[in-house]
Formats: sequence, C-alpha cells, structure tokens
Amino acid sequence: MLNIRNESEADYQAVEDLTRRAFYNLYVPGCHEHYLVHIMRDHPDFLPELDFVLELDGKIVGSILYTKASLTGETGERREILTFGPVCVAPEHQRQGYGKTLMEHSFAKAAALGWGAVVIFGSPANYVSRGFQSCKRHQVQMEDGSYPAAMLVKELRPGALDGGPWVYRDSPVMQIDEEAALHFDRALPPMEKRVLPSQEEFYILSSSVLR
Repeated sequence: MLNIRNESEADYQAVEDLTRRAFYNLYVPGCHEHYLVHIMRDHPDFLPELDFVLELDGKIVGSILYTKASLTGETGERREILTFGPVCVAPEHQRQGYGKTLMEHSFAKAAALGWGAVVIFGSPANYVSRGFQSCKRHQVQMEDGSYPAAMLVKELRPGALDGGPWVYRDSPVMQIDEEAALHFDRALPPMEKRVLPSQEEFYILSSSVLR
C-alpha cells in the first residue's frame, strides 16, 4: 500500500537516515544532505505544509522538503517562489516511479496553496519529464548573470515567470557549514566514503553554464 502524508516529528530520524542512505557518495564522498534536512525544519523559510513522506506498506521510503526562495527583477520587484530538496527515495526502491509520484503530489499541493513556480538544481535527465525547463528559457539567472545548466524551473501557474530577467536567490539555510555537517555525520553509525563515477558527472554538470 502506497501513502503520501505530511512528515511528523516522529518521522524526523527515519527521514534523516533515509536521506543519508540515498545521497551517501552520490555527489561527493559522503554527503551533507541529511544534515541539511536536520537544520532545515527550524528555519523560517521551511514550509512544513509541503514536507511530505511516501510510505510503502507503512515504511517511509521517500521524502521531499520545500523552502521559500525568491526572484528579483530589474526594477526591484521581488517574487517569492519555491525550491525543494533534498528529495529522495530509498536506494532499494529507486527507478520504480516513487519519486515521480511524490513530486507530482507535492506540485499539486503547492499549486493549490497559491505558489506559482519552483526552481531547483539537479540533473535535467531526472526532471525534464516532470515539466522542468532550462532556467534560460524563463530568464532566471544567478546573481552573476549566468544560467547554470543544472538550474531548472517549473511554472505551477502559467505566466508565473513572465517579466524577466530574474535573479534567483535561495534560502540562507541552503548555505551549509561543511564543518558542522561533518561533525554531525561523525556522530552517526559509520558509512564507507567512496569515490564513484557519479561524482565526476555531478562536477561536470554543476560547473556548466548555458551561453
């Protein structure tokens, strides 16, 4: 049986453990994403109404969390938008459609709450099928004017990104203190840090910009 519901405080440890297992060694040896989940819930930009877990036969196998982000136009207009992450599915249940189901559920809830757009950083291969497009198509850029290949946007309401160019800024909670993250991870049961091909793929993608 599949069930999607809001995360409760009783789920916190299970979600952090799940996030750690899903991300460990994926982008770098080890990971920081479970630490981000741990600190995110207490931040004012966190949106508990868009914090969901996916259960399979009563066990949490997926998670998605949202925070506020913003777009600033050339005239100084500021629009609040969404970003999500970490989003994850347990390694043993990946590539089975659970991530898609979880994301689509969250998009519908976010749209119903009046949110107009989502900006994320991720592999286009994982997100274009969910309606995400290149940031450049909607003139959503970084503060330096660049259009990262990994920055993807999705309108939850048609026209929500009209009026660009826009400068994207995420929540300060996303700026992780790496030393604090390492200290947090060392207190958990040990996992082997490894160098994997996915880390080089991440480096190439995260360093690429559109011209």
